[in-house]
Amino acid sequence: MELKDLIKNRRSVFPDQYNATPISKETINLLLEAANWAPTHKRTEPWRFKVLQGESQEELGVFLSEKFKATADKFSEFKYNKIQRNCKKAGAIIAICMERDPEESIPEWEEIASTAMAVQNMWLTATDIGLGAYWSSPGLISTMDEFFNLNDNEKCIGFFYLGYYDATAPERSPKPIEDKVEWL
Repeated sequence: MELKDLIKNRRSVFPDQYNATPISKETINLLLEAANWAPTHKRTEPWRFKVLQGESQEELGVFLSEKFKATADKFSEFKYNKIQRNCKKAGAIIAICMERDPEESIPEWEEIASTAMAVQNMWLTATDIGLGAYWSSPGLISTMDEFFNLNDNEKCIGFFYLGYYDATAPERSPKPIEDKVEWL
């Protein structure tokens, strides 16, 4: 697929759409290798990933749903169950983390942006091989230091859900670029 078509075909494919087809370690490594080529200011390479499959992703689902139950202002049984179901339905979950440069030689937002570009590289690669993907950054992400062993200056900024799917990816029609650009 040409790059411009790959970019246009990238979609959020949600865990409810995934089938039970396992994702191989080789496929996940392909995505991670693509991530590793993201641009990075001063070569800090701030992206860090934690891959969960099988039992570890089910443990994540239990942790998140119980945290939701303990902290929600308004508890929803539906959301509680959906959190667990999403973790179980995914073929893999990659926790998206960012480790801040200890020297703080560049602004934090640049390291977050580099990490986001690493995720975009994974997403485009997933699209190219027919793998569904979805980036979620729930409010509970702030509690991930209780679930993962995070390094100093490392924080979790989202989850990248992955899975094969049978349905057609949803259509997307962005608003015209002309509405978002000012020529000076």
